[in-house]
Amino acid sequence: MLDFTSLAFTDVSRNFGRRRALNRVTLRCDAGEIVALLGPNGAGKSTLLSIAATLLEPSSGTLRYGDHDRHRDLRARIGLLAHDLYLYPELTAAENLTFFAQLHGVADAASRVDRALASARLADRRDDPVSGFSRGMRQRLALERALLHDPRLVLLDEPFTGLDDASAAGLVERLRELRGRGAIVVLATHDLEVIEGLIDRAVMLRDGRLVAIADGPAPLRQRFRSACDSEIRQAGH
Repeated sequence: MLDFTSLAFTDVSRNFGRRRALNRVTLRCDAGEIVALLGPNGAGKSTLLSIAATLLEPSSGTLRYGDHDRHRDLRARIGLLAHDLYLYPELTAAENLTFFAQLHGVADAASRVDRALASARLADRRDDPVSGFSRGMRQRLALERALLHDPRLVLLDEPFTGLDDASAAGLVERLRELRGRGAIVVLATHDLEVIEGLIDRAVMLRDGRLVAIADGPAPLRQRFRSACDSEIRQAGH
């Protein structure tokens, strides 16, 4: 199985017709690192994650996974939680996880599914169709689906959506565990307070361009606002 310890975008752009969703993005993320991708809606965050997940092709630029170019076999090392949760509503929670475990060739799939359901606090709903689940329950199940196969690269698009405080705290601990195991974690979120003290680095997308967010002791929300204000001032000149 292919493996890698870094993800590197170099001058990556993505166009949809006349609209440029990403504009010459250069970004490197390494194993054992949690990188937050911030920015307003429509800034290009979901597009960047979809390209990293090999679901979209860049219009220009290059993307490398360690020593590897984009390759379909890399999908076995990628876990994606997107706005589309990729769950089958007519299947039960256990059936959904079993399907994806088998799709990825997970060893001892039954035990892995049991652990995933326990982690999602859905063991008592394992035989219930997902169509009857709340948004938060679906979100927790989809997160376990994305992590079933121990991916090297974990891509999370608004992972805290629909989660109560206990589930959000559990996800924070889960992300720390992933970092400790050497995963590359890239998460797009608006929940700045939740990720305060968790992430290693934050960057911002604005109108498809990547903007650095300064390190320092100031709270993340303040540093994010400063980066936004700086971009607005530059755009006004």
